[in-house]
Amino acid sequence: MKKILHIISSIHGEISSSSQLSDTIVENLKNAYPDSQVNKLDLSESHFPYLEAKHFEAFFTPAEHHTAIQREVFGRSGQAITELKEADFIVIGLPIYNLGIPASLKGWIDYVARVGETFSYVDNAPIGLLTDKKVYLAIASGGIYSEEPMKSYDFTEPYLRAMLGFIGLTDLTAFRVEGTAIPGVKETALSKAQETVSEFTF
Repeated sequence: MKKILHIISSIHGEISSSSQLSDTIVENLKNAYPDSQVNKLDLSESHFPYLEAKHFEAFFTPAEHHTAIQREVFGRSGQAITELKEADFIVIGLPIYNLGIPASLKGWIDYVARVGETFSYVDNAPIGLLTDKKVYLAIASGGIYSEEPMKSYDFTEPYLRAMLGFIGLTDLTAFRVEGTAIPGVKETALSKAQETVSEFTF
């Protein structure tokens, strides 16, 4: 049985273009692997508190000395990492907000990027520990960032390829629904993106 971790990061939840595109990816994965199990994490409903010093210290403090806040942070981090480790496929739906990823998705990343758990250092070089997994991104944007003149302003896919690769998730495919704010483009942007997903071999 394959396990799919489906992460939604839009503030508009399941009605957003990125969420609808990621839903399409998940459905195609389920068609390819009929016995698959889906674990959905909606970051618009399940927030990861932004890391402050009092939170970050939880990762380096022995469990028996944790404060109540540190126990909560350590538990949330551990659960998120377990979900990642158990998943065969990770599907992330994300919109482009102000040229970057949603803050909620960055918050989740800060909880799963932990030395000794998802990456380590060998000879002073980082080694990602999450391997043999496939990542699919569903990126939505009002403009068109996959080509010039706006391509250099896209800090979503490059950042995620670097950050997820840092923890070992190097097998990544990105799908895009673009131009959702451009007249003459927005009317068919989602359907064209979904068609691209349907034509992909999972």
